[in-house]
Amino acid sequence: MLAKDLISDVIPALKTSDTGLDALNWMEAFRVSHLPIVNNRIFLGLISDVDIYDLNSADEPLGNHRLSLMKPYVFHHQHIYDVIEIASRLKLSVVPVLNAEKEFLGVITQNDLMHRFSELIAAHTPGGILQVEVGLRDYALSEIARIVEDSDAKILSLYVAQDSDIGTLSLTIKLNRTDLTMTLNAFERYGYKVRAVYGSEMQMDETVKRNYESLIRYLSV
Repeated sequence: MLAKDLISDVIPALKTSDTGLDALNWMEAFRVSHLPIVNNRIFLGLISDVDIYDLNSADEPLGNHRLSLMKPYVFHHQHIYDVIEIASRLKLSVVPVLNAEKEFLGVITQNDLMHRFSELIAAHTPGGILQVEVGLRDYALSEIARIVEDSDAKILSLYVAQDSDIGTLSLTIKLNRTDLTMTLNAFERYGYKVRAVYGSEMQMDETVKRNYESLIRYLSV
């Protein structure tokens, strides 16, 4: 999934002849806090609502002011991960996209980015989630895939977070089924530590079990 495939077809670009009020009206209409300023396909930078309020003369053309604009962008061929990284790091509500000649193509909105990323990680597909801990030297994706498939399940998405302090990896694995009993048993049989289970039928079973055990302890008092 590339940046060029994520460009919004509704968010306008500002010109230096537009006023701060024009910009604020567009921002409110499209629920963003940044807009690009573009002249003849040349990207001049992003302006934020805070920048406009700081001008103290929002009814004048933007070109009348000496603006100090940040110029974050991605190229059209970059991956969605690159878009997410720059949007997260700079806290942007839109990310400008340029072509190889650095001509402005459009912007990617935060909402569209979240929607497309949710498709990438199969967030809307029913299934359970396992959080598995492995050592840095023990991580083997081929073995993890084999364990899952041998338990009659398939991996829909997987991402890895590293805890460098203790030298482990935390794997979050989304599977295509909600009954994770076989998969959980398989991981434990091969010595993996399953730290948490989410969105599965097992959660209901565990809740019922805990409630039953609490009732038995209460009746035994």
